[in-house]
Amino acid sequence: MPTFHLPYDHNLIELARQMRKNPTPAERKLWEEYLHDLPVKILRQKPIDRFIVDFYCASVKLAIELDGQQHYTEEGMTYDTQRSAILEGYGIKVIRFSNQDVMDDFDRICKQIADSL
Repeated sequence: MPTFHLPYDHNLIELARQMRKNPTPAERKLWEEYLHDLPVKILRQKPIDRFIVDFYCASVKLAIELDGQQHYTEEGMTYDTQRSAILEGYGIKVIRFSNQDVMDDFDRICKQIADSL
């Protein structure tokens, strides 16, 4: 069976590496307290197309995005909608959570992720 590889911009590799080394507090919490120990492989800061998704599970084609304040401006929401549409064009389901939700409602976020996996 042929393996399908998602396209990505090779110029994003170093930026993704730096982002993995310097996660936001919400990314660190979600990774260290939940995603890291799941029985499925989750990648952090995965380049896909011209984007870097916060977390990606290839086995179920799931992207998990954590959004800071800049995502809630009109410009940010428009960009995220377009970005999600492109990712969904590859068959990837995109779920989004605010950084604040991860910090304040962690159990609910983990349940939603588990339901998506």
